[in-house]
Amino acid sequence: MSQRIGQIHRQTKETDIRCEINLDGVGGYEIDTGVGFLDHMLTHLSKHSRIDLTVKAKGDLHIDAHHTTEDVGLCLGECLLAALADKKGIARYGHSSVPMEDSLANVALDLSGRPACVYNAQYRSGKIGDFDVELIEEFLRALSNSGKFNLHVNVPYGTNNHHIAEAIFKALGQALGAAVRLVGTDIPSTKGQL
Repeated sequence: MSQRIGQIHRQTKETDIRCEINLDGVGGYEIDTGVGFLDHMLTHLSKHSRIDLTVKAKGDLHIDAHHTTEDVGLCLGECLLAALADKKGIARYGHSSVPMEDSLANVALDLSGRPACVYNAQYRSGKIGDFDVELIEEFLRALSNSGKFNLHVNVPYGTNNHHIAEAIFKALGQALGAAVRLVGTDIPSTKGQL
């Protein structure tokens, strides 16, 4: 069976992004977005999903990290959708509960073909280093919208911003890895398509 790979190059006046996803990888990554904290989170996503991930991005970071972070989410979602193709044989659903010291993140997703993002996380401050914590939700919403899947993120407690974010991305990786796993040969829907 051939590997399930998605590639995209997205270029706008704000960003220039190339990314590739290999769903049948080993969790290898090559990531350079120019946003250090985003790079750190994407490495967790790749490692804990066992999905190979390459992301190269240049953006208008002289303004802030918003456009780059959101557009990377859009590109990854499109790559995921391309790699999944007709979705035959996938598990479809994934969920994970990941502790990170003081914090706990619960992530559930459904590769349903219908975008939805529910995000419940509270932070003690608006920044992690120089990264705006509100961009985590922007990234996740862009990812689920362009990847056309349901994503629910709930953080019932946590005191350290970095730990909260890291738990979210590790849980996302675990859940996504479970959902894309091949478990059969048919499309996992009574409708016959996803």
